[in-house]
Amino acid sequence: MIRRFTIVRFWNRRITRSLSEDPAVAVIHGFLEGLILVWYLKCLRALLLGIAIVVPAAAATPEAETRDPFDTGRYVPSSPGVRWQSPFELPRVPDAPGAPSPSTDRPLSLPELTEFALQNNPRTRQAWYATRAAAAAIGIERSDDFPQITASLSVQRSESGSQTGNQNPWLTRYGPAVTLSYLLFDFGAGDSRVQAVEYQALAAALTQNRVLQDVVFQVEQAYFRMLGTERLVQANELFLKSVSTSLDATQRRLEGGLATVADVYRAETQVAQGQLNLTRSRGELEKARGALASAVGLPVNATLSVQTFQGAPRVQEITESLNEILKRAKLNRPDLVAAEAQTLSARALADAAAKSTLPSITIDAASGRNFYNGDRPFTDTNSILLNLRIPIFTGFQHTYTVRQAEARAAQAEASRDILYRQTELDVWQSYYDVQTAAGGVASTEVQVRAAQQTAEATLARYQSGFGSLLDLITAQVEESNARVQRIQSFLDWFTAVARLNFAIGASDKTSYPVQIR
Repeated sequence: MIRRFTIVRFWNRRITRSLSEDPAVAVIHGFLEGLILVWYLKCLRALLLGIAIVVPAAAATPEAETRDPFDTGRYVPSSPGVRWQSPFELPRVPDAPGAPSPSTDRPLSLPELTEFALQNNPRTRQAWYATRAAAAAIGIERSDDFPQITASLSVQRSESGSQTGNQNPWLTRYGPAVTLSYLLFDFGAGDSRVQAVEYQALAAALTQNRVLQDVVFQVEQAYFRMLGTERLVQANELFLKSVSTSLDATQRRLEGGLATVADVYRAETQVAQGQLNLTRSRGELEKARGALASAVGLPVNATLSVQTFQGAPRVQEITESLNEILKRAKLNRPDLVAAEAQTLSARALADAAAKSTLPSITIDAASGRNFYNGDRPFTDTNSILLNLRIPIFTGFQHTYTVRQAEARAAQAEASRDILYRQTELDVWQSYYDVQTAAGGVASTEVQVRAAQQTAEATLARYQSGFGSLLDLITAQVEESNARVQRIQSFLDWFTAVARLNFAIGASDKTSYPVQIR
């Protein structure tokens, strides 16, 4: 209570003295003394809080271990096996930016879907902003090419005692100041850092190109998968129709005494299997439609009308040799070139770290004017400083900094080599996937034609009273399997060609795709 009265009396005395001076100065005095009072109270509060925290902790009591003055325990569940419940309202996740749905008055082609995806898939937007951030880093690093100029305005209120024991009156000092700092020479360390961020910006731009290719490849995969699943639904519908016809024929033969009840049960089993296959394929079709909608940047429940292919794909022969394709992949794959840019950036950073041990020259300048309360005239302060900085000993910090930068550069080179080997493997596997798929399309066409003729002939024999139900079921199953294998061969061919173009860095058509005839 005594302390509080002393503070109030001190405050009133300062206000009274300030009011006897110039009104403008009195306002400044009052403002400064108010800040001093607030600062004093905050320091006193922090001191008391510190005593309340430190003293129990020093006593090592169980209460000190559970004390939580900032209530951090609200972010931790009560025990390892208990689910955390938020004591406050959680932030709400906003809906993704909506893209206008493409025109539904006609089926969309694959190029149209691809163009729509490049404009609306959030991955392209994410990569684009990454390139902008990397490009801005160049400007940040190049800012050292210009002097750093700072303006300030300060106000100081002070009171001191002399060596003779006399108390000097309160002094108010205020005024503007301008400082300048400029790096004149650093043996090229700054240039190396600029070169490093330029290579990083190049890597970010090339990474965006690879993201665009990846989006195109995803759309192609989803598109062909959806078309293949549609054909699979059609094949299962034909199989269900075929086994239903067999069931009708078996029931008629049972009525005529030419079949047994077991034959009917066996035919009903095939009908149930056909219905199950059709149900599963329709579910896969809905999943494929959702995957395609997501790939082009639309909600999964968006309705897309796409063009379908009729008949067998035009299987063509690759005219380029495998070595030529591998050479193109090395030159054209954006992520591989981006890995090389990352390596060059790491080397530039290592060079900058090595040059940071060399001297540097800077120039600093300052200019300011101080005003005082009362009738005292203002004073000007001006200074200029040329500084030569020579690192002598930093506790081996520079040694380990250079060593770390060199290791990271070597790590970047190893990452680039890993990606190069993976690129070779991707091209190699995709090349032979195309060759295998081409042979599969031709063989499955023959297989479907033969199985279809066999099933038709077997059904005719069975309806005429000849042949067994087992032969008919076997022929129908073989026909269905042949249709499924043909659909899979179509899907394999389209996907293999898309994967090969993606492997060589040509899926977005910025580089010409693999040459076929």
